[in-house]
Amino acid sequence: MPLKTRQTSMEATGESPRHPSPAIPMIELLTRQVLERARLAVIYGGDKSTDGAVLRPRGNPRSWKSYEAVARDIANALGRIGAGHVEVIPDDMRLADRLKDSRIDMAWLNTGGVQGHSAISHAPAMLELLGIPYVGHDPLTAAILDNKFVFKRQMHAMGLPTAPFIVWRDGRVDPTASTAFARIFKEWKGAYIVKPISGRASLNVHYVEHTTKIAAATREVIEITNNPVLIEAYLPGREYCIAVSGPIISRGNRLVDLDTPFTFAAIERVLSPDERIFTSMDHKPITHDRIRALDSATDAYEIDTLEELASRLYLEFPLRTLVRLDVRADRNGRLFILEANPKPDLKAAEGKSTSLIGAGLANYGMTYDDLIFAIFANRSAELLGGEESITDTLLQLIGH
Repeated sequence: MPLKTRQTSMEATGESPRHPSPAIPMIELLTRQVLERARLAVIYGGDKSTDGAVLRPRGNPRSWKSYEAVARDIANALGRIGAGHVEVIPDDMRLADRLKDSRIDMAWLNTGGVQGHSAISHAPAMLELLGIPYVGHDPLTAAILDNKFVFKRQMHAMGLPTAPFIVWRDGRVDPTASTAFARIFKEWKGAYIVKPISGRASLNVHYVEHTTKIAAATREVIEITNNPVLIEAYLPGREYCIAVSGPIISRGNRLVDLDTPFTFAAIERVLSPDERIFTSMDHKPITHDRIRALDSATDAYEIDTLEELASRLYLEFPLRTLVRLDVRADRNGRLFILEANPKPDLKAAEGKSTSLIGAGLANYGMTYDDLIFAIFANRSAELLGGEESITDTLLQLIGH
């Protein structure tokens, strides 16, 4: 049974979480001053085919998407919660000039990068170079989270459960003939998953019934991504997600400190009879009938385990902002982390469409704007309290 590391469920009790920290009134005041006085930018993925975006277009091991629409959702929410100046700008080689020309004080990263390897780390690295504080993962963390092989190695080191796996680099050679494959999968009797080591939205992910089909699937993914692939054991149980963020949340546009990572949006991805894995959102939008909120009465083990895994990852990795964990059960119901999404979809709900993160926020007394405020407040609190060079900049901005 999992350790009891999660916060008391607000959904179950209907009560406020732990007593607020004495620092919360000051954090809320300073966060609102930063929102009001700072010149903010929300950054989305630039298009390498646009004139002037890059010097030389090259491949994208990670399937590219601009995320511009979601960036505008975030910018609109920032405006509603009190931001005085918000711009939405693309991430490309002109990013530094745009930030300088617009006199940007702080940024929110909603980009997976433009092109090349570890593209998701390029924008935070640029902001580190420029000295501009931002909401988002630092470059190393972003790169690790986006590289499924390296991330799973970290899971092993932390003692967190993940499906057996190997990484394969040469599409001309059958991986099943290797000693590594024989060692890792010697006792495995089930099917396999072949997928890019860096990818999004379940694109180019193959379910492989038998080892005789692994070589062809591996070759196909390597040819598409020009990058190594991950081969892992296919877990035939149910599939789950959970999000985790910093301990400060917002309810009704007021901040509250939980004193522990905020784990939320614990859901089951509902698979149709013909789905072995969840179909990419690029091909099948996420609607309310494709997800099921977990219930504390009937899914207590799953909720406890998901929240323990998410809390441990946030504290021990350590993380600095929101991630979403994708988790799968084996045939006995035991839960294993598949991956952590470093840039989970923050799309605002519209009509029948929603996001895996936004679904169920109302159960915590939160709205989409509350979530955006909470993410911004957690990062502001960290910046104002711990990083001297950035602290001085923000303190000057707010007049302290």
